[in-house]
Amino acid sequence: MNTAESSAVRGDLLSKGWSESETAEDAGLIIINTCSVRKTAEDRIWGRLGFYKKLKKNNDFKLIVIGCMAERLKDDIKSAFPAVDEVVSNFKKVEISSLIDTDISSIAAGKDGIDETYTFFENHGKLTESHSMIPIMNGCDNFCSYCIVPYVRGHEISRDNIEIMGEINSLTEKGVSEITLLGQNVNSYLFEKHDFSDLLKDILNETDIKWLRFTSSNPQDFTDKLIKLIDDSKRICSFIHLPVQHGSDAVLQRMNRKYTADEYKNLVRKLKNLSRPISLSSDLMVGFPGETDADFEALISLMNNVRFEEAFTYYYNPREGTKAYDYKDDVPHEVKLERLTRVIELQRRTSFEEKSKRIGSVEEAVIENVSKKDSNEILARTEKNSMVVYPGQITKMNEYVNIKLKDLRGNTFIGEAVCSN
Repeated sequence: MNTAESSAVRGDLLSKGWSESETAEDAGLIIINTCSVRKTAEDRIWGRLGFYKKLKKNNDFKLIVIGCMAERLKDDIKSAFPAVDEVVSNFKKVEISSLIDTDISSIAAGKDGIDETYTFFENHGKLTESHSMIPIMNGCDNFCSYCIVPYVRGHEISRDNIEIMGEINSLTEKGVSEITLLGQNVNSYLFEKHDFSDLLKDILNETDIKWLRFTSSNPQDFTDKLIKLIDDSKRICSFIHLPVQHGSDAVLQRMNRKYTADEYKNLVRKLKNLSRPISLSSDLMVGFPGETDADFEALISLMNNVRFEEAFTYYYNPREGTKAYDYKDDVPHEVKLERLTRVIELQRRTSFEEKSKRIGSVEEAVIENVSKKDSNEILARTEKNSMVVYPGQITKMNEYVNIKLKDLRGNTFIGEAVCSN
């Protein structure tokens, strides 16, 4: 989401006559878009602000902080770093480019900013020449006990489906062939009785998009209607991010996740029984308050049962303002680290084993760049969202090619181009 919104801010500024600076020292305006989903994300921003504080002593530029950390910690940021000119709310950042040359303070975040109406950017630009990310909804109504999102993004609000279709059609005219639909809870999208599956059907029927992706999905909103649509259309990519968070029902309940481990595994069985192979990624958390050895073993059991191809793994750290912040953080730090290490090791083995099953197959991929390690190799990304390198010289960026997967090096496939029929 931050990538898409940063791209939108960048595009708006360029359209208003600004140009990009190659170095921070040459910039007249620096905007930092922040994240609050984990403490480590905020820690990085504090460090970045320290860098710009020093830089500003000998350079003249306006420094603006936007995003979720800006929403959550406005007063703290201003107090700790007077070098920051303004801290702008999630609910006001869409106005930056139009007001930047007038009075930016008029769009600064207020304590009641969370109650304001969220406005979507109209254009989010390209991630690559062929790929764009498009937010279709904002906020979340689930209030998972560990999660800060509802407090910094507000309640769920879905974007007008006509506006979404207009942006997609505009992008296809500029060569975009791959779209990733974004939302904090993307499959809960609902605009005037037009649900997520309806929106996907519109995109499939009314645009020339070749690959359609979406993230991040909540298992409780992954309907049979959506599963059938995925099965019916190969244009919906077969790599799906489906965060489970944990494998213990007791922990899931304390997290306020509205499904059980068995319900999640049943959903996975439906996806893996489709007419084409589906690969899954997930989010896995260890060390949540009250997590026992038995709870942790339930997570390990779920991982062995589902066999995620990829997973984002992390240990719990309290987020002030969430319900879980008031829970006793009773899992010792060293235990969190031990459990996380075990989860990471298991996931690495599973990822290698699951990806190895694809060796020998031919998969379609889109060319993205020259390999950083070898200028005689091309870096491409497959429909299953895996990176692959293969010998060759790029004649056309963002071209779709068929690649035979021959080997696996870490998380990257080694392949060779094959002729299309």
